[in-house]
Amino acid sequence: MDLMKALTSQYMKEELPQMNVGDTVRVHVKIKEGARERVQVFEGTIIARKHGGIEESITVRRLSYGVGCEKVFPVHSPSIVKVETVRRGKVRRAKLYYLRNRLGKAAKVKERV
Repeated sequence: MDLMKALTSQYMKEELPQMNVGDTVRVHVKIKEGARERVQVFEGTIIARKHGGIEESITVRRLSYGVGCEKVFPVHSPSIVKVETVRRGKVRRAKLYYLRNRLGKAAKVKERV
C-alpha cells in the first residue's frame, strides 16, 4: 500500500483550487488537433465528485442551446490546465443529479455569500 502511495503521489497536482459540489467552475482543458495544441474552456456546475486521491474526478454539467451536456474530468489529469471557481453554490446534497430533470430557473443553484 505504501508503494502505491509513493507511485501515485508523483503524478498528483499539488495546488488544487477549493471546489465543491454546486460550484460553477471553468475547466481549462488541453485539446490536441493534429500537430496543434490548444486550450478549450468548459464552464458549468459541478454535480458530482467521485473517488479520492489520484483517481478523483468531477462531473461538470452545463446547458448549451437548451441541451444538457455533462463531462467527467479527472482532477489530476495532465490534460487539465487549471480549474477556476466562478461562483460558490449553496447545496445540501453530495450529488446534484436532480438538476438533469430541471430547466431554466429551476436548474439554478443558490449562491453562497
